Amino acid sequence: MKKVAFHTLGCKVNQYETEAMEELFEKRGYQIVGENEYADVYVINTCTVTNLGDRKSRQFIRRAKKLNHDSIIAVVGCYAQVAPKEIEKMNDVDVIIGTSDKRKIVESCEEAKEEKKKINMVKDFRMLNNFEELEIEEIKSRTRAYMKIQDGCNQYCSYCIIPYARGPIRSRTLENIISEAERLSQAGFKEVVLTGIHVASYGKDLGDISLLDVIKEVNKIEGIERIRLSSIEPTLIDREFMESVIKMPKVCDHFHLSLQSGSDTILKRMNRKYTTEEYRNIVKRIREYMPYAGITTDVIVGFPGEGQKEFEETCDFVKEINFSRIHVFKYSPRKGTPASKYINQVDGNIKHERSEKLINLGEELSIKFNKNLLGKTMEVLFEEESKDPSFIEGYTTNYVRVKAPFKEEYKGRILTVKITELDDENLIGEIEEF
Repeated sequence: MKKVAFHTLGCKVNQYETEAMEELFEKRGYQIVGENEYADVYVINTCTVTNLGDRKSRQFIRRAKKLNHDSIIAVVGCYAQVAPKEIEKMNDVDVIIGTSDKRKIVESCEEAKEEKKKINMVKDFRMLNNFEELEIEEIKSRTRAYMKIQDGCNQYCSYCIIPYARGPIRSRTLENIISEAERLSQAGFKEVVLTGIHVASYGKDLGDISLLDVIKEVNKIEGIERIRLSSIEPTLIDREFMESVIKMPKVCDHFHLSLQSGSDTILKRMNRKYTTEEYRNIVKRIREYMPYAGITTDVIVGFPGEGQKEFEETCDFVKEINFSRIHVFKYSPRKGTPASKYINQVDGNIKHERSEKLINLGEELSIKFNKNLLGKTMEVLFEEESKDPSFIEGYTTNYVRVKAPFKEEYKGRILTVKITELDDENLIGEIEEF
């Protein structure tokens, strides 16, 4: 039996697409093996958000060829989309596919093998006009499912290469979304995460339909007990949105609202579409309807022109908002983006210092948020054993990890838990109802 191995970098969308491509290979008789095992085909699903992603992609290409000198190496995804000529020069690479045509991955690899030629299928990002269906039919786990409903981005933030990698916004049809959600429910999933490159823009290319329509339809599906949103643009959250979702108890009280900076000066240079005052009011609106909502975010430190004053503004704003979790990224210039040409690039050592400070602040805020949940009774979807096998762990609706004494029958179940103690950034609880 022929074997194929995958190495996936980047976001949840990439992970979803890798699962879909794995299924395509399995239908053609391939066995999926680990990325460090001998295989006939190695597929690297790349990310290009940072230079580090590009570098990791190149490293794995070299490593895969050492595992099997005669293997076919396929490089797909965002890095392939923005740098196809660069990748084409690599002798070890046989197939290059950008952010479309992944459905043709198996045929392309077999053609490259049979005809002993290099295949480059990358299209100009401006030609990516239709949502490519890469549905997953066979479900491999039984807890939380990611469902891609949208691709592309029209925001053009000054630091971001993604609009050039993923192309303009394309939305999946509501009919196909509902169909996959029903399959997920029948497979035993309790939670669905609606994901995409810029989920908030869902439907803008389809006409009179929006993300709210998707949520309403998925909310009707029996068996799906939780609906979670991946990262969304803050400006999506208006009063109409909150008044609608509060009537749908399946919608989780967790919102990942990308911030990027707490300085209005930097936000403007980033070409973000909101001010700190607007962001503040959006968070207040969420907490008005969902008092214990988890608000998580991304912050970039060391953006060109960020002085100590702007960085301190970010720290103060992060404290004020009282996030439940923060992901901190050091700014990385991406060739082809406006910000890469900005003057006043920040020294790497300063980026590192600011990153460490903000990470520490984020950890403090996570602990503070979790302490407020002590003594409360919460619903937890248990997913897997902890590192300590005497515990099982899962997530609350507001996306806090909770551990409880292990029992096999808890897996994949949503159970009522009394939160009793705090262990670092995790909560520990006792099952109240089974």
